[in-house]
Amino acid sequence: MSRIRTVPTLEDVARQAGVSTATVSRCLNSPERVVEQKRVKVMQAVEELGYTPNFGARAMAAKNTFTIGAIIPTMDNAIFARGLQAFQEELHTQGYTLLVASSSYRPEIEAEQIRSLVARGADGLLLIGYTRDPEIYSYLRQREIPTLIAWAYRNDAEQACIGFDNRKSMRMLANKVISMGHREIAVISGVVEGNDRAEGRLQGILDGLRENGLDPKKTPIIETPYEIENGAMAFEQFMQNNTRPTVVMCGNDVLAAGALRRAQEMNLSVPEDISITGFDDIELARILTPSLTTVHVPHREMGRRAAVELVKMVKMDSPGVSEQLESSLKVRGSLKALG
Repeated sequence: MSRIRTVPTLEDVARQAGVSTATVSRCLNSPERVVEQKRVKVMQAVEELGYTPNFGARAMAAKNTFTIGAIIPTMDNAIFARGLQAFQEELHTQGYTLLVASSSYRPEIEAEQIRSLVARGADGLLLIGYTRDPEIYSYLRQREIPTLIAWAYRNDAEQACIGFDNRKSMRMLANKVISMGHREIAVISGVVEGNDRAEGRLQGILDGLRENGLDPKKTPIIETPYEIENGAMAFEQFMQNNTRPTVVMCGNDVLAAGALRRAQEMNLSVPEDISITGFDDIELARILTPSLTTVHVPHREMGRRAAVELVKMVKMDSPGVSEQLESSLKVRGSLKALG
């Protein structure tokens, strides 16, 4: 015979502490308004009974759930880890809980997750990049769900964003690579379709080539999902060409780590035999041997500011204010000057 589990109520806490239910409520929501002696009694009763406030009732009374949803493309590597951690930390300080989902870079899955988070009462959403079906944005507007874009920045976008310019950032690295004497450049890009960040980074490299009088059409490019093994296979494919590149520029540090590993497996010295660059400056970039030349993205600051702005949008029912953060170059041991 199963035992019926009784859930302690606000009235149970009040009875055990010898106070009113209103006092218990104040202790839980505005403890600074309750004298210490009563507050101690109430919190002891809460602890002894294992009482948990009724979230549903609180949400109904406040007409929100104090929950923010975030949908990231992948949890397979650390690309989004630091930014999302800072996002969660800032939300916590403001009394919000974070719900995270991963779309595996599949737009149909992201669309399902957006609708699911809205159905569960998310007060606002954080989305990565701009590229998605316009119907999704229409759906969010109809339901008046504050939505903020991160990891990308466009000054002409209707949707508020806290991010950086992927194209400009990668163009900066391409110009640095070319200024160090490299002319034979190969590119391992993320899959461009449906990913405006990958597209922007690839276009940034092509911009750099054109600005320096080089023909982008002569640049070999492989698009592949962001996985270490994919970076390794793409690198090996380049090395089988009749004309080998002097540098392989990768769409992120994960692909670059794969390329670096395969170079070492092929007994190629980096950067003496070939240079390799990445993008993001995740922890992996600094612990590789040699350490990786890359573009530093201010992940934590982006996550923190995104949380501040999204909560403001929720509380003030505002469209949000976009902000462009600056990236920077980190020239390390994997890039060598020629000549």
